[in-house]
Amino acid sequence: MPAPIVQFENVRKNYEMGLVKVEALRGVTFGIEAGDYISIMGPSGCGKSTLLNLLGCLDRPTAGRYLLGGDDVSQMNDDSLSAVRGARLGFVFQSYNLIQQLTVVENIEIPLYYQDCPEHESRERARALAARVGLEERFDHKPFELSGGQQQRVAIARALVNDPLVILADEPTGNLDSASGVEIMKLFDELNEQGKTLILVTHDTNVAQNARRAIRLRDGQIESDVRK
Repeated sequence: MPAPIVQFENVRKNYEMGLVKVEALRGVTFGIEAGDYISIMGPSGCGKSTLLNLLGCLDRPTAGRYLLGGDDVSQMNDDSLSAVRGARLGFVFQSYNLIQQLTVVENIEIPLYYQDCPEHESRERARALAARVGLEERFDHKPFELSGGQQQRVAIARALVNDPLVILADEPTGNLDSASGVEIMKLFDELNEQGKTLILVTHDTNVAQNARRAIRLRDGQIESDVRK
């Protein structure tokens, strides 16, 4: 059986709030295999955002280990974490996080800029991904010329451009109308069918039901972990 591509081992995360210590995560252990499709849910303050930040190598655990692709990233320095984010992770945000002055293709190319990818190769890859997410007629449009659903498609293509081990999506349909949200979830379903590993952090049960595994947090711990 192949090793998990994501492994949390008794991960804890504490924050100092003045004189008060807040235990955001309290001994979280789980593994994620390649091709998994997971939703992470729970009430406000349960630790979802903290977990997402750790999964995305945006922060380090206070204790415990985080293995990503077999490498222990728990105590890497900032430069090493940045390199891991650029090479192994793709991010999709609720607010799209697109650069308004850049075109669709240029926005998709951004992660490759930090990988020193040759310009002709990055342009070709970005155009291919724009077409893959249904934006072949929008290559030269800028974000303000696109609908919310189209902007999120750009964000998904950007998350795919470095061929990441894992795609992390934070409330990916939160700013979309219901019809656009359904289209974006259909796209995520297709990506998973093609072998991509997806982790969706959401409060929306309609979004979560698309996943094949549901992790629910409460008070910084895993309350349930159910595979459908």
